[in-house]
Amino acid sequence: MKHVMNVSAESLRVFIRSVLLAWGMPAPDAEITTDLLVETDLRAIDSHGVSMLPMYEQMLHQGMLCMTPARSTVRDAPSLALIDAGRGLGHPVARAAMLMACDKARLCGIAAVGVRNSHHFGAAGLYAELAADQGLLGFVTSSTSVAGVLPAGGAVPLMGTNPLAFSAPGGRHGPFLLDMSTSTVAVNKIKVHAFKGLDLPYGWVFDEHGEPVYDSQKALAICLAQKKGGLSPLGISTETGGHKGYGLAGMVQILSSALTGGSFSPSRNLKGDKRAPHNIGHFFMAIDPAAFREPGELEHDLEEMTDMLAASPPSCNGKPVKVPGDPERDAREDRKRNGIPIPPDLLEKLSLIARNAGVDDLSAYGAQA
Repeated sequence: MKHVMNVSAESLRVFIRSVLLAWGMPAPDAEITTDLLVETDLRAIDSHGVSMLPMYEQMLHQGMLCMTPARSTVRDAPSLALIDAGRGLGHPVARAAMLMACDKARLCGIAAVGVRNSHHFGAAGLYAELAADQGLLGFVTSSTSVAGVLPAGGAVPLMGTNPLAFSAPGGRHGPFLLDMSTSTVAVNKIKVHAFKGLDLPYGWVFDEHGEPVYDSQKALAICLAQKKGGLSPLGISTETGGHKGYGLAGMVQILSSALTGGSFSPSRNLKGDKRAPHNIGHFFMAIDPAAFREPGELEHDLEEMTDMLAASPPSCNGKPVKVPGDPERDAREDRKRNGIPIPPDLLEKLSLIARNAGVDDLSAYGAQA
């Protein structure tokens, strides 16, 4: 019987860095990308961490991903900038763009930086949190490569999961950190369920006839095919607010790609060239609270809000009310102590990646059984 293997964060860090370097990624970019992927898994966002390596390897072999991108600043003004990512993986350019937005916001009060010609950048919340760590508010959106989400009332998937993230400095409680897809779940969560052999809850995926799909392997195939059926928008149906998730997805698409020059996945997919770069767009905004209020006043109010929320009676005994960011912080503490779980199907894929890259298998880096 196959068992889940728990891996220390440091073991995972060494493994991922070795793979990225073997793929030709420059050391500085490899360090940034590795740190972000490991941090994602530490926070139990398993859909966007090391489980992304198989997709990155496929993109690399198809020729759509450039590991040594020539990034360039297309536009630069006091309160905004636009960066061309040069077809590189999104993690390094996303971090740089958010930090640039923070620097500009300190001078102008508010600033935005757009990125085009990028690829998948992992968990949006990590970039929003960069702003909160500096005492600023952060807002992040991104388009996606897979058009696997059904528009409200539709049978053909035309939208991406189009994530958005928002952060604010929360004083002694840590940052308020919202990180969400505008679909009911991200497609990579379907992938994680498939790795674990788990069925899906009701409402995550529907087939072309509007019937719910529970088998995770079948659901993943539907989402990746991008033809008929797919993920539901946040809210699921029009009666339960699905039109709101659909509208949010449209907003994210406009900010991330229409504004920056990124692609709209259904249009790109019609061209039929599977080797074409994804041209994903990202949007980063930072706001300096000092432009609105005296130093410390925002943090004071957020501490008061969080205290009241945490003290409110829970609907289920033993499950206290939390604010966005709390579950990830709790998971991080647990996984730093006990390791990051790697399901057997994912471990097999990572072992194949290691062989292809000519690096040691994950088990060679002190992985814990």
